[in-house]
Parts: sequence; structure tokens; C-alpha cells
Amino acid sequence: MKCDTFDVLPSTENDMTHETDPGATEEIVLSENLLPLESVLGPGVTPQQLCCVLAKVFHVQPTEVALLRLENGLLRFIFPDHLRTTGAIPISSKAVVAHTALSKKAEIFNNFARVKHASIFESIKPHESDPYVEGPPPIQKLMSVPIMDRHSNVLGVIQISRKGLDPSLAPDFSRENLHDLELAAGVLVSSPVLLEN
Repeated sequence: MKCDTFDVLPSTENDMTHETDPGATEEIVLSENLLPLESVLGPGVTPQQLCCVLAKVFHVQPTEVALLRLENGLLRFIFPDHLRTTGAIPISSKAVVAHTALSKKAEIFNNFARVKHASIFESIKPHESDPYVEGPPPIQKLMSVPIMDRHSNVLGVIQISRKGLDPSLAPDFSRENLHDLELAAGVLVSSPVLLEN
């Protein structure tokens, strides 16, 4: 997948104000490495543009970012595009993403290949391709964070992974990475991408 280029507006401040509810204004202070998120929070931004910025912020490929919205007890993919029509994940399942939504807690797995999980979505190829070509490499490392409104209602989950054929080739995620993803999830609460797609 190739990320389309679009303008990332430079920020002159290290904070950002966004609306989570009409009449309620919340200020979120972003660290410098998260400032590019400001450019993808307005109207007209696609899930691909948002996730490409997240991929750059966390130094992963766009195919290593997943954004899911919770609807009627099911987690549905908003991104990547090729998983939008593959079905939904019940929050009652044992899937890691379902556990994140139910527990409302951020999780980090630097040994994800050893974690018991359904790998069905990992095996789906992004595009029609030669049937003899192997599928995408497995997820080796994973961060999974709930996207919650100010009343702690889960709206969705964002996951950042590192894929590879060998765990030693994928660097570990740090606690700082997880904290940054939690801050990003707090900003995404008001994103039209999450609310409209």
C-alpha cells in the first residue's frame, strides 16, 4: 500500500483543542512526535490518510495499522480497506481486539507471535495477487488501545503492529510508544474518520 501525499500543516503550538461533545471542549497536549495528527482530524480526511500518518508517527508500514469501530457489540474494520468487508469481530470473542474493547485497557505484546490469537485477518492478502505468492508476514509485536469518549464509552480500537517472518527483526514497542498511542486514541475520539466511516 502506498500512502497518498497530502499536506501536513505545521503546528505552532504543542497543544490542540477539540470537541468531544457539543458544548464540551477538552484540551489535549500532544508531544512533538504526535503533532502530525493535527493535519488529519478535519473533515474530508480518509481512513487511509489518517492511518498513513499514524504509520509514520510510529515508524511502521500502513499495513501495520488497524482502526476498528464498535457497533452493536461488533468491532468492524475502518482500516485497512481490504478488511472492511471481511466481517466483524464480536466483543464477546477471545480476540485481542475484543479484550481491549471490553477491558478498556491499553495492551502491548512484544511476543505476539506466541500469544494465542485468531490469525484469520493476518492471512488475508491486501490485493488480488498471484495465488502462489505467500500472504503477508505474521504480526510479531502489537499495541492495542481502546478509543474512548470522555464518559469511558468505547467507540473503537486502534492497533499498531510490527510484522515480520522473525520476531528478532521487529523492534519491541516501548511503554512510551504505548503512551503515545493512548494519546493518539484520545485525539481520534472526535475524528470524522471514526465517526463517519
